[in-house]
Amino acid sequence: MLIFEILVAISAHKSVYHNGLVKEIGRIFRGRVRTSCKPIPAGYDGRMGPNEDSVAPGLRYVRPSLPEATHHSGDGVLIPYGRRWGEDGPSPDSYSVETHLDRFAGLHVVARALINHLSVAYNVDVEDSPDTSVDLLRQPDGVAESVRVTPRRPGAAPLTFVFTRYPAVIVHAGSIHDFVFPACGCDACDETAESAADRLEMLVLAVAAGGYSERYPVGWRRWVEYALKAADGSGSESGQGDPGPIPADRLRDARIRLRAVPAAWLPWPPCKDR
Repeated sequence: MLIFEILVAISAHKSVYHNGLVKEIGRIFRGRVRTSCKPIPAGYDGRMGPNEDSVAPGLRYVRPSLPEATHHSGDGVLIPYGRRWGEDGPSPDSYSVETHLDRFAGLHVVARALINHLSVAYNVDVEDSPDTSVDLLRQPDGVAESVRVTPRRPGAAPLTFVFTRYPAVIVHAGSIHDFVFPACGCDACDETAESAADRLEMLVLAVAAGGYSERYPVGWRRWVEYALKAADGSGSESGQGDPGPIPADRLRDARIRLRAVPAAWLPWPPCKDR
């Protein structure tokens, strides 16, 4: 089994620098990588994207129940997060205020449920270690936990879930993009755990289904670009822009890696014995 894991590491890193391969083999020898496929928990149920129906029959992801809480303003008025502002929009001073951030605590629950689903439905390696937070392009404050999920298929995009004490979840997807949930916690944006969970689930299930692509460099401005198609066909999103203060070596590695992914990242390999 150990030899097999090393061979998989070599295959997965054949287009990446030697240093990345050495680190991967080192993690295997230290026993920090849990290999798939994880046993199915009793009573497991949930929803899947369309591509999962054929690759992992009988397994379904469901969003876990989110913590229920009510929040009130300083004068005791109930705050209806998600529909707080009327036709006039947010008050000017609400853009610089963040209150009741505990309403996002449920995002940690959702992220753990997604990690569990991926480890059950797909052939992956799961590394639960604070060291994996280095995958992020920019290091956040207050990292509480970090988990990297790597599909055992060259050309499929890995995901790293970083849990912060904000509370928030930051997901590094593929080579050169970080996605933050919630996108913004200020009072003006009025985001909820439910709306952020919708986006988080869309990202993760789309990546696993092969609905995620990245490009770099794009055009003479050398922008970064991504496109995402929901696994259930319900929607899509894309974005591009200046890469910002990303270290030059990360940009170089991304350019080399994405040469091998000319269209989109491949779907994750299923656990065939399910």
